[in-house]
Amino acid sequence: MSDAHGSLAEARERLEELTDSRGRLAEALDVGDLSYRTGIPAGTVAALLAGGDVPESALGARVRQRLDFVRETRRRPDGKRYSLDELARIAGTSRQWLSEWRTHGLPSLEHADRLRRHFDLPAGFFTADDAEALHAALQPVLRELEAKADPLAPLRTPGFYRLARRAPHMSPRKLQALAEWAEMVTERSASGDDDL
Repeated sequence: MSDAHGSLAEARERLEELTDSRGRLAEALDVGDLSYRTGIPAGTVAALLAGGDVPESALGARVRQRLDFVRETRRRPDGKRYSLDELARIAGTSRQWLSEWRTHGLPSLEHADRLRRHFDLPAGFFTADDAEALHAALQPVLRELEAKADPLAPLRTPGFYRLARRAPHMSPRKLQALAEWAEMVTERSASGDDDL
């Protein structure tokens, strides 16, 4: 098992805990959005979320698949699909070279990076293996779910613990300032949407 598969397994296990969906993670998460963000076909995303093994494609095949995926899923501002000429211009190359990449070649790093930046794709979009790409896409989902499960976690930091331990030794002026700061942080917002 590669490091990427091990990391993905750990993230999958934690997500299953947070969503209470053992063995049904694909039902709890937005597979279509994960596919869109990674360039991985939705069926492969679902299989990886279920803990399945998917055959790893060669780098060239992966780059070509993701280039075609971008062409199919990213649209121009008018809603139409980008032409090969337009993609070639974005990449800073010719249509002939782009066609060559799509059939059996690999783009230069510079040209692939131009496409990646233009479409606001994550680093490694064209080259990351499926497990690696999915693991990276799951990180913001994991952070959001962990924040919802334990909203006070940011307060359990070494800095806050040091501050609490120092409180008994603070001057009355500093203790008053700390109390005012705590009151400001914990007072109910005007909209009433927090429960602190």
